[in-house]
Amino acid sequence: MTPAEWSAVRLTAELAAVTTLLLLCVGTPIAWWLARTRSSFKPVLSAVVALPIVLPPTVLGFYLLLLMGPQGPVGHLTTALGLGRLPFTFGGLVVASVLYSMPFVVQPLQQAFEAIDERMLEAAATLRAGRWDRFASVALPLARPGFLTATVLGFAHTVGEFGVVLMIGGNIPDKTRVLSVAIYDHVEAHELADAHRLAAGMVLFALMVLVSLYLLNRPARERELAA
Repeated sequence: MTPAEWSAVRLTAELAAVTTLLLLCVGTPIAWWLARTRSSFKPVLSAVVALPIVLPPTVLGFYLLLLMGPQGPVGHLTTALGLGRLPFTFGGLVVASVLYSMPFVVQPLQQAFEAIDERMLEAAATLRAGRWDRFASVALPLARPGFLTATVLGFAHTVGEFGVVLMIGGNIPDKTRVLSVAIYDHVEAHELADAHRLAAGMVLFALMVLVSLYLLNRPARERELAA
């Protein structure tokens, strides 16, 4: 691969890693609340979290561009804080990726928390375990498959982003030019062999991710039979 393509690979990996880490930090309390609450606001927050699944990426990117631009409230705030403007920067890509990939992290975590037997948390409470202790020593270990799925899906989905990253990050080599944008560049320049090479790599990566995910999440009985 060319140095420019290696730079796009490195930038894509960094973006996916930072986005996934932030999403696990932000998404875990949201997923826990959605899994345990009976609030009437639950459908509203669930819809907001799931919105990027059905919303065209360019629509989300467009509104983020307005919010983070020179006339937007987020743009005013980041400028006042001395952070500058986020559009066409790596920081802007991270913010957009966190919002766009959020359902792919929150929903697996929510399903894992909902599958926890309430009696196990109640048993821990009878042993005088506090709320945080019950969450850290009971809920988190039992939700491990959900965390694994959320991590893999969050990372893989961020790697494959195109519309949002193009709207927010543009196409600046070594700064915001990720793999999906690099493929688009090759197609526009009629460099189809180069586009095929990068696209095939992403197909292989996606296939390996999904196979690994299904293998790791097999029921224990199937793993015993396979061994």
